Amino acid sequence: MVAVVMIEPVDPPSLPESSARYTHGTLVTGAERLVFVSGQPPWGGDLPEDFDSQCRIAWGNVLAVLGEAGLGVENLVKVTVFLGSREHRAANSRIRAEILGDHRPALTVIICDIYAEEWLLEIEAIAAA
Repeated sequence: MVAVVMIEPVDPPSLPESSARYTHGTLVTGAERLVFVSGQPPWGGDLPEDFDSQCRIAWGNVLAVLGEAGLGVENLVKVTVFLGSREHRAANSRIRAEILGDHRPALTVIICDIYAEEWLLEIEAIAAA
């Protein structure tokens, strides 16, 4: 018998409604596997200077790791995005919405210095199956 994995949003009514297509928490039941995706910067080939391109590359790297484990976007339960500048918040949200569609994992966005000066972001994630 194959376990049924349920990934459910947890949004207590005592907290403000989330406005950026995320959930305050994620309840996972029936999972047999967890995948922890290390921080994925926009590496792999020539590094573009614009945020949109770097963001799509970083998400592509996250999806490549998930794909190698036989998982997809629908398996994401937690995403952490590290941004090098506040100016990229809107673009980050827009591109994340394109990538995730209707899926709403738990989410944290941190504004910080990024490991390499030329990287504008880094994304790490946790997925369950």
